[in-house]
Amino acid sequence: MLGGSQSFVSMAFESGFVVGGVLVVLLICSVICWAVIFYKYGVIRRATRESREFMDIFWDSTSFRAVQDQIGHLANSPLAEVFRAGYLEWKRGNEADTGDAEADAGDVAIRMGSAESVERSLRRASDTEAARLDRLLIFLATVASAAPFIGLFGTVWGIMESFRQIGATGTANLAVVAPGISEALIATATGLAAAIPAVVAYNFFRNSITILSTEMESFITEFLNIIGPTSGDRK
Repeated sequence: MLGGSQSFVSMAFESGFVVGGVLVVLLICSVICWAVIFYKYGVIRRATRESREFMDIFWDSTSFRAVQDQIGHLANSPLAEVFRAGYLEWKRGNEADTGDAEADAGDVAIRMGSAESVERSLRRASDTEAARLDRLLIFLATVASAAPFIGLFGTVWGIMESFRQIGATGTANLAVVAPGISEALIATATGLAAAIPAVVAYNFFRNSITILSTEMESFITEFLNIIGPTSGDRK
């Protein structure tokens, strides 16, 4: 195994200018890709854990104010951020309603306008959190789709160089052809080594983000039902 690794590394260093450049690009992409994977794993893991904690707090509390007082430490939960946005807008509209003692005929319109403002705030916060969770996934998708083709380009170029050397020397035996082709195939292997983890990680993160987005949509519906006229006020 050690000898094989040394042979692989030595062939990589002995590759031509173009193949070597391809290998450098793929190596940089792979390193960045793994850094993104570890970072996104931590972000989504914290978001999932804190969102579960938020839901426990939300359903165990008897008022929005009590929830707000207990979620200060949940800075990574998308559900907590959606709640904060909705609660602040609801509180602002509720204070405007109670402050207008002479409003009677316009009460329904005021309440409907307040509910629409709350929904807009909830949706805006949900979109912001979804964008935050999606951040850097485009890099994983790009590496997953482009790395094999970059590696294939290096392989094709290396094989072209091998055939050029064959034409120059006039010899086509295995001893002449095999080293050039094996060096060229390193590019394809490196491209696949960069792309496979990116594909797996992207699919895993995409599924986790979809679950969190579904939870945000469900929470928005529950929040709007609670502040609705038929559900009572949860102050």
